[in-house]
Amino acid sequence: MPKNQKLKSILIIGSGPIVIGQACEFDYSGTQALRSLHEDGIETILINSNPATIMTDPSMADHVYLKPLNTKSIIEILKEHPQIDAVLPTMGGQTALNLCIEADEKGIWKDFDVEIIGVDIDAINITEDREKFKNLMHDIGIPMAPQSRAGSYLKGKEIAQEYGFPLVIRASYTLGGAGASFVFKEEDFDELLTRGLEISPIHEVMIDKALIGWKEYELELLRDDNDNVVIICTIENMDPMGIHTGDSITVAPAMTLSDKAFQRMRDMAIHMMRSIGDFAGGCNVQFAVSPDEKEDIIAIEINPRVSRSSALASKATGYPIAKIAAKLAIGYTLDELDNQITKSTSALFEPTLDYVIVKIPRWNFDKFEGSDRTLGLQMKSVGEVMGIGRSFQEALHKATQSLEIKRNGLGADGKGYKDYDQIIEKLTYASWDRVFVIYDAIQMGIPLSRIHEITKIDMWFLKQYEELYFLEKEISTYTIQSLTKDLLLEAKQKGFADRQIAHMVGCYESEVYTKRDELGVNRVYKLVDTCAAEFKAMTPYFYSTFEAEIETPDGTVYVENESKVTDKKKIVVLGSGPNRIGQGIEFDYCCVHGVLASAECGYETIMINCNPETVSTDFDTADKLYFEPVFWEHIYDIIRHEKPEGVIVQLGGQTALKLAEKLDRYGIKIMGTSYQALDLAEDRGSFSSLLKENNIPYPEFDIAETADEALKVADKLDFPILVRPSYVLGGQGMKIVINKQELEEHVVDLLSKMPNNKLLLDHYLDGAIEAEADAICDGENVYIIGIMEHIEPCGIHSGDSNATLPPFNLGEFVMQQIKDHTQKIALALNTVGLINIQFAIKNDIVYIIEANPRASRTVPFIAKAYGEPYVNYATKVMLGEKKVTDFDFNPHLNGYAIKQPVFSFNKFPNVNKKLGPEMKSTGESILFIDDLKDDQFYDLYSRRKMYLSK
Repeated sequence: MPKNQKLKSILIIGSGPIVIGQACEFDYSGTQALRSLHEDGIETILINSNPATIMTDPSMADHVYLKPLNTKSIIEILKEHPQIDAVLPTMGGQTALNLCIEADEKGIWKDFDVEIIGVDIDAINITEDREKFKNLMHDIGIPMAPQSRAGSYLKGKEIAQEYGFPLVIRASYTLGGAGASFVFKEEDFDELLTRGLEISPIHEVMIDKALIGWKEYELELLRDDNDNVVIICTIENMDPMGIHTGDSITVAPAMTLSDKAFQRMRDMAIHMMRSIGDFAGGCNVQFAVSPDEKEDIIAIEINPRVSRSSALASKATGYPIAKIAAKLAIGYTLDELDNQITKSTSALFEPTLDYVIVKIPRWNFDKFEGSDRTLGLQMKSVGEVMGIGRSFQEALHKATQSLEIKRNGLGADGKGYKDYDQIIEKLTYASWDRVFVIYDAIQMGIPLSRIHEITKIDMWFLKQYEELYFLEKEISTYTIQSLTKDLLLEAKQKGFADRQIAHMVGCYESEVYTKRDELGVNRVYKLVDTCAAEFKAMTPYFYSTFEAEIETPDGTVYVENESKVTDKKKIVVLGSGPNRIGQGIEFDYCCVHGVLASAECGYETIMINCNPETVSTDFDTADKLYFEPVFWEHIYDIIRHEKPEGVIVQLGGQTALKLAEKLDRYGIKIMGTSYQALDLAEDRGSFSSLLKENNIPYPEFDIAETADEALKVADKLDFPILVRPSYVLGGQGMKIVINKQELEEHVVDLLSKMPNNKLLLDHYLDGAIEAEADAICDGENVYIIGIMEHIEPCGIHSGDSNATLPPFNLGEFVMQQIKDHTQKIALALNTVGLINIQFAIKNDIVYIIEANPRASRTVPFIAKAYGEPYVNYATKVMLGEKKVTDFDFNPHLNGYAIKQPVFSFNKFPNVNKKLGPEMKSTGESILFIDDLKDDQFYDLYSRRKMYLSK
């Protein structure tokens, strides 16, 4: 039992909908904390308004409240559960901390006799109030950059005059660097100061002297009640100071820090953590280090909670920070807890890495037309990927291959920039693709000294890049026949993909694969074991690498593979890769449920994913986790190694679906709906033919593959016309056009971005109502799990619409058509598993917009609203273990549930905020109402047409 015997019931505050700056890393940490407390027999009560997460699954906490995150909801829960002893606010990001502080200021915790654990309110106030923090650091002898507080415009001007430019303005009490900016020139100062003061909830900013070109580091710490402190991970930012750490490429362990400087930094971090307050839990400390031999260290900030970086550090080390932090919050000490990976060493044992991890953020600027794409102090990325390798180069390559931006790694794919001025511009103004541009610059012959002078990226990293380029140049002088084993092995050890090597020697990817096979240059799998293999790891968490063969004295030649294959029947679940707009955390929810359901059916479960923020990549979700890019070459090697019964592709969004064709071609079994059916639904032309054969109405349409064809089609169809490319997610590239000029411009633009794509041109049903249905089908029976009506009209992407379950305004005649069409389409596509169908309703006729025979964004929402584990059921149907008729469906919902989209437009002040057929929301919350007289429903309904843009 925990040290603190008084704690029997704990309230955990979640982080709410996903926004830029606060993503699914808190779903991961919150889920871990809930499981951790459950192990100790503590009752858990959770408040969180996000329906797309695993955290809000009924199986996670004893009581889950899908309520708005405000003090009114907190009071309702505390009245309902007078037994609550404590609140743990450190697992839900800044949202949870801010709510905890507000409740404290209002005296709510005091009124209900609830203790705050895992953090100390004074510690939060000290770290959030930059003036107090600066004074404390001064008192304990920790250096900081010169800075002053301004609570007014006038005071800000005075400080700027004193410090001179460049300066940094940071808004107090904000998340993800909101309101922060660099000011290089006096003429920009007024506008940026005003913005910072407006964004800060207390209308205050801190103005710092800018540390341009200094290196940035982060340390993740844990501390217990006995004042034991462990450093879990040291993370180095490849990008120097000036780019928000959430937008930086980060590396662990630190690569360019001397041991002496590291020891100083470590001592400073521990000293800072001990001085900000008396609490047990996690902490994240950020430092700047001067780029000279003196290595001066300056503290930037400290966050007394689990953070985005602690999710990354957990995945990088295999040390589950949130799980241990929750145990420390209830009174355990580090020496009493086991290391979760080895099960034989103590949690006081600091992790040691014998591999390298590289995290690269994933941006979605294409969704924000006209946005400023320069990276700075305000975070703009929507997700991230992590690569694990035996060297920095291998990990960097694996991370770039995980991004899913149609690149195969660094260089060697013919897609680099060739224009000198463009390259210099992209290096000067840090751009989202700078990780690739550095390679292009080296390829062009720009000296490393010049690249360093512009970017201030440490020379060590630039030399690593240069080595990769030299290797590419050398391999390019060979043919596939003459390529030597040593050179091929070196290229693979440095992370080059088969596709890249094929590009270098001028052959097909499959030829490189065959050559590797013949020469015995094969992937081996290594354990992530937290302690550099000094102790045996009990947890099957793997990454791949390439090793030279070892020869023993008796002449045996081998390479060591730590992934032992069992003789159990296995299922592989393909994950959804990095979060992005159009493919978010809801697919991770589906993957986790797919893994759990497969395990219930007696399969050994294998998860492949590369997103460090998610529950699916937790070391104990699946029987085996391969932390690898969801990239063909890696997946095929794992499948050949493990020989599973089949692969589940329906649950990982477009990422997993895109691999279905290759799996099918290589004779690997796809569980559930076949590749042919998946493809038919994606190919807009074939799908419309299927609808025609089944007498199901759809908007008039035609197909075009060139701008000329599109203009001819426009003569047959009436404007407005909806233009849609095939094989995309999140409405990418969709647009409503109202004349020929707009049509031509959009088609030319689309085909330059997506060559050889089939475009579908629909007559847009102006003023139609949009609805959608999700269903489970076993090939013979169809069960509709939910029908939703959108409050916004047809033409706004379903992910950006407020969707109401059940429908509020559709008559019996229309509902029957929706049911009939869903049944017919699910069976005509031979669906085995999930299907989502979208409808447009005009003059009481139900038209089909599209069908997706896979898990959709809305499935977790319906599962939470009705309290039914639909993904579990659907997975068992895909595996052929159950028929739809085997389940006892019992949905219950009083009133209505509304799925409300959440936007992050505040990160892009000058962007057009109109909504249309391309999705722009970053997350969602769920709202329960008793009836349609509810004020919130009335408000949503009255504004429904405001944002529609053609």
